[in-house]
Amino acid sequence: MHEKLTKLFESHFKEKVVKSGPVTANGSDRKLSRLVGVKHSAIGVENADRTENIAFLEFSRHFYKLGLPVPEIYSEELDSDIYLEEDLGEDTLFDLLDERRSDENTFPADIEVLYEKVVQILPEFQIKAGQSLNYEACYPRHSFDRQSMIWDLNYFKYYFLKLAKVPFNEQKLEDDFDTLTHFLMQADHNYFLYRDFQSRNIMIREDQPYFIDYQGGRRGALQYDIASLLFDAKALLPFDVRARLLEKYLEAVSTHIKLEQKQFMTYYAGYVLIRLMQAMGAYGFRGFYERKVQFLQSVPLAIKNLEYVLRTMELPIKIPTLMNALQTLVRSTRLRELGDVNLSMTIQVQSFSYKKGLPKDKSGHGGGFIFDCRSLPNPGRLEQYKEQTGNDPEVITFLENEENVHSFLTHVKDLISPVIENYSERNFSHLSVAFGCTGGQHRSVYCANTLVKYLQEKYSVKVHVKHRELED
Repeated sequence: MHEKLTKLFESHFKEKVVKSGPVTANGSDRKLSRLVGVKHSAIGVENADRTENIAFLEFSRHFYKLGLPVPEIYSEELDSDIYLEEDLGEDTLFDLLDERRSDENTFPADIEVLYEKVVQILPEFQIKAGQSLNYEACYPRHSFDRQSMIWDLNYFKYYFLKLAKVPFNEQKLEDDFDTLTHFLMQADHNYFLYRDFQSRNIMIREDQPYFIDYQGGRRGALQYDIASLLFDAKALLPFDVRARLLEKYLEAVSTHIKLEQKQFMTYYAGYVLIRLMQAMGAYGFRGFYERKVQFLQSVPLAIKNLEYVLRTMELPIKIPTLMNALQTLVRSTRLRELGDVNLSMTIQVQSFSYKKGLPKDKSGHGGGFIFDCRSLPNPGRLEQYKEQTGNDPEVITFLENEENVHSFLTHVKDLISPVIENYSERNFSHLSVAFGCTGGQHRSVYCANTLVKYLQEKYSVKVHVKHRELED
């Protein structure tokens, strides 16, 4: 086969191959080679799946004709299962991100610029190119329809949930799958869906993105591809960066079509969820079933993504059995410790008033503390402090001079410190700590602020503080 590629190269470029070598194809059965001549280089592809080859070649020529940044197709021999495409270099977007970031909480400005370019180009594929694409060439299915979704969900069920030994009622889970797919099919799905739109399928050459591996593309909804990029487990984009990139993407979409953002976001959470489940099915198949350890390294990262989705996004449908299974995954220490991956922790500290109810747990795994500050001396009973809060110097001084407050906070620190250390070791990425008092204005605010300062000084964790009654 390699000899045939060499002949194809020499026939096309009219020069000898002077050097060749394999190129890694992540998660693909295709064999890639870099062929280098005196003046030219190309990527040679060997793939026994003829229909997949036809999809890639037809899509590539269509995108290239429209001026989209994809590899040029030089030559092919479909009967020999080979073709030559443009050599876009060796740097993927993921490679550059992995090389330049110091930890998961940092995100280099130049990498964010590249991601911005990517999300601004994505609608060109989905909308502009998608309008005139020959969907008859799609592989293995013409659209990301309900049948495709059921395949992905069963992939997740059999290769992740079952192999991870997560208990569930199969009939009730199937009912929830049915509810979810019917909901997702209500979104406008008359666009090109790239299918595997993630950082490893984006090459960077001279600070510009080029796109590869779209042969699994088909007709579908806009939400799926941007969800794939922003919730790519190994990339683990900071959540504030994801929000900015989503906004940039929506702005770019709006230059092509009239976009109802509220309607888009209604379905977005569902497509994020189904993409996460599809990815976890792949990690389970490659990791649990095929015993390829490198895929297990993505599991804790996917769990962190799932935890965030359950904490921050809401679906307008009821899928209780599926949600219970997902919550079980989020609470699993074993899954978080797979692959020797170290995740950072975020601690949410907040103050609240008992009169207005307990704060909701949005962590996804139910872990955390609520401390009752109502036994402490209350500055709110004194006239001079009634209009002030625990953020004001006078109230801070009052509480600092109270021995009961010192003792209370010492016990709080002694209680939560070993939990933080244990959670960090077990790769739990979120812990909630709340302080409540009568009005949520003085004692609880002071205690929350004091704990935040202590945590920031002692631990390498991200700490967020929210004073519910002062902010709402």
